[in-house]
Amino acid sequence: MREIAAQLPDGAFVFTSNVDGHFQKAGFAPDTVWEVHGSIHHLQCAEPCSAHLWAADGFEPIVDPVSCRLVSPLPTCPHCGGLARPNILMFGDYAWQEERALSQQARCEAWLTRARKPMLIELGAGKAVATVRRFGEGLGYPLIRINLRDPDVGKAKHISVPLGALAALEGIEAALSCKQA
Repeated sequence: MREIAAQLPDGAFVFTSNVDGHFQKAGFAPDTVWEVHGSIHHLQCAEPCSAHLWAADGFEPIVDPVSCRLVSPLPTCPHCGGLARPNILMFGDYAWQEERALSQQARCEAWLTRARKPMLIELGAGKAVATVRRFGEGLGYPLIRINLRDPDVGKAKHISVPLGALAALEGIEAALSCKQA
């Protein structure tokens, strides 16, 4: 995906409902990713006592494989000493500190304003939690939906690709390479 983005005049911006940081691990710059549901790589106070977020770098969970229970200490808030939690949005979650995601959203919106011909590539977004699908369909830009089980897009200007993400991305990359040759 990074290789495809590198060939585009305006690069790419990632909108993801995943909370695992895989796009950053794959080499996307953190300032080009909007993690709409937050990130397990950041913590917040469970109360919350403040809107402060911090990196989860120092927390290494150790789980007893027999009992499936956490044996390492739980993370704590550096401000109040209370329990800390991942900065991720859970269902019915009114304590989620969304400031980090709102900052990412502002960067995405600025990128969309600057991009000359935005186009969306949606990878494997499901129907159960349809955040990514609604986002892509709501923007009104051309959309390539890559989804092995649910590829239907329903509009003429969109493209359905009933493949796995890797195979489809390799095909798009190959097509771009042929076009540039």
